[in-house]
Parts: sequence; structure tokens; C-alpha cells
Amino acid sequence: MIELKRSLHIGMIGLDTSHVSIFAKLLHRGRTEPASRLSGATIGCAYPGGSPRMELSYSRVDRYRNELVQQFGVQMLDSIEAVAEASDAIMIESVDGTTHLEQFRRVAPYGKPIFIDKPFTTSLEDAYEIFSLSERNKVPVMSSSSLRYAAALTNALQREEQGEIIGADVRGPMPFVQGQPGYFWYGVHTVEMLFAIMGQECRQVHTICSGEHEMIIGCWSDGRIGTVRGRRRGGSFGAVIHRQSGSDYVDIQAGSTYYESLLEQVIGFFHTGHSPVSLKETLAVIGFVEAANRSRQTGNACFL
Repeated sequence: MIELKRSLHIGMIGLDTSHVSIFAKLLHRGRTEPASRLSGATIGCAYPGGSPRMELSYSRVDRYRNELVQQFGVQMLDSIEAVAEASDAIMIESVDGTTHLEQFRRVAPYGKPIFIDKPFTTSLEDAYEIFSLSERNKVPVMSSSSLRYAAALTNALQREEQGEIIGADVRGPMPFVQGQPGYFWYGVHTVEMLFAIMGQECRQVHTICSGEHEMIIGCWSDGRIGTVRGRRRGGSFGAVIHRQSGSDYVDIQAGSTYYESLLEQVIGFFHTGHSPVSLKETLAVIGFVEAANRSRQTGNACFL
């Protein structure tokens, strides 16, 4: 259990995703439940942001800004820098992943721990630049999909009676949206699940697409194979974890509280400065998605 030692004032950047509302509600509930692992943490201020290049961004900013002000008393500030100055820790929530590097560049000099919501970036080049900036400014960084912390998945990974993991097949919705490159919009959720199961040493990616169906095949450095299956319309999250003497079927969404589980990890990271997901693994996830997009376009396998 994560024990919070002091109050934590969080600054939020980018109010254009449902995660803003979900996290605000969970933290507000934590304020009224002293035993909660989220108690002591509040969203103190925010910068609404919004990306003019994405309708799914600019059309939702007013809604979430008003909700945070009216329901949770969050103060709106007029710049990203003002939020960084006024906060103990920062959550970059902007739904347009192409903006994350520039936003990180503006807050990194303040030295506060920073959580970047999915996708970390939409290119490996941007991901490496954030990595470089974090080292230069000595700023702790964390990024993760909430699906990585779904209870059904974390519980399944702890069941080792059937031996070591020899492969995995994960599935999930995989819609595309204008303004975000291919699988970076929603496919990144299933890729994070796959990496949570298989580890980060993927060496080759091959994508097959047919109408509304997508399949990404990854070959790991030790010869194991993991796959991601997606549907462009509909679908639910799940996984099959293959072990030496059997397979474990995992319904990711069954009774899951993955947003709360993710937020507990984020709050713990804010207090300790140590991310439960290494930046090296986050870079590997971005490299995998970028290679999967490239393979989808060319029809060829891509090496990482």
C-alpha cells in the first residue's frame, strides 16, 4: 500500500480528455476518505490547453474546464508555466500526443515530477527528446496506459503455477482518429498490456490489416512471440497469457478499477520520484507502435 506522507498539490495541463474528469473525481473522493491511498492529493490548478488540429480536443475543453471549476474548485491559470510554478507535481493530460514534447519542454525546468498520459509521444524522435530533457533537468517522468494496471491483468501476472511466460495474445478496440498516427490513438493501450506481460525486448514487428481488423505480431529477442489484435469498430480489452504448461484467459474489464489503480501508482511516483514503468520501457513501447504503423503502410516486417 502506498502511504502518503504529506499533501500534494497537482497541476493539470490539457483539459480535453475524459481522464481529466475521472482523475478529478477519484482524487476528490480520496479527500473525503482518509483511508484511501489517494488521500492528501488534490488538483489545485490547471491550464485548459486544447489542440486546434483535433476536433476531439478543442470541442471538449470547455466541458472539462467547467466541470473542474464548478464541481472540484480547481483554479484555472493562464499559462503552462504558471501551473508548473504553483504545483508540487504535474499531469500532462492533453489528448493530442503530438503536443506532449513542447508541453514537457516548458515545464521540465521547474523540476517537478511529471506524469504524461497516453500516448507518451507519437514518435520515437519526440520520445528520445523528452528522455534527454528529463535527464538534463533531473526531472522524474512517468507514462502509462491505465490498462497496464487492470486488476485482472496484474493478478494474472502473479499466478506463476504454470511456469514462465512463453507468449501472449492481447486484444482491444483500435479506432483511428484524424491527427494521431495510426495505432498511437488507441492501439497504444493494447501494446502497453503486451509489454506488461512480455517485457521490453521486442526486436521485430509485422502488421497485418484486413478491413476493420488489425493484427500486430511482435518477436522478442529470446524468440517468444506476442500479438495484438484490434477491431476498428467496437471490441473489448482482454488477453491470453501463455505459460509453459497452460494458458490464462484474462478479461481485462471484468470488475476492473484500472483508472484508480493507475492513479495510485502515479501518486506514489509523485511522492518518491521513482516511476514503476521505466523510461526505457516507455521508449520501447513508442518504438513498437511506430514500427507497427510503418509495417502497416509498407506491408513489410520492421526491425527495432
